[in-house]
Amino acid sequence: MDWEQRFQENSTPWERSRLHPVISDWASAGVFQPGSRVLIPGCGRSPELVHLTSLGLKVTGFDLSETAIGWQRERLEERGLDAELIAGDAFTWAPSHPIDLIYEQTFLCAIPPALRETYEACAYRWLKPGGGFLALFMQKTERGGPPYACSLEAMHTLFPANRWDWPENESFTPYPHPNLNDKPELAGVLRRR
Repeated sequence: MDWEQRFQENSTPWERSRLHPVISDWASAGVFQPGSRVLIPGCGRSPELVHLTSLGLKVTGFDLSETAIGWQRERLEERGLDAELIAGDAFTWAPSHPIDLIYEQTFLCAIPPALRETYEACAYRWLKPGGGFLALFMQKTERGGPPYACSLEAMHTLFPANRWDWPENESFTPYPHPNLNDKPELAGVLRRR
């Protein structure tokens, strides 16, 4: 997938034009504390980056697309906000301080499944113990991708219980994706052990 070309051509059907509704739900639940360090891998042009920055969080956004990063920079400048923006490969990055939260919006379902174990290892390394992996697991029955399916069974294998605490009672809230035929994203917070 040539992500830069997709953003240049505005061929990005996975993007939501508005803030993901899970953000206000997690905010109401106290997930976002001012000053917390938040990583958004594959941030694209998501409005969540600017919104979380406006809440007083220290946000870092990654994307392979320079165009997407430039878009985020412009939105931040319009609001007089500052966040760390990095165009490049997230897997080679190391934070200067442990991360409190990873907002997993579209990265996991966008990368080839062969790279998922590498991503899990990075997420585990980036997060501080007790840090939250804010998961939006894409549910779909069609083969191939992106987006690739993130069934809960596969996610349990990828994020094992000896490294991650899963939500009690497996309580994941489905959020239909309006631009992907209402395919549900299952939202829940995993905690790094």
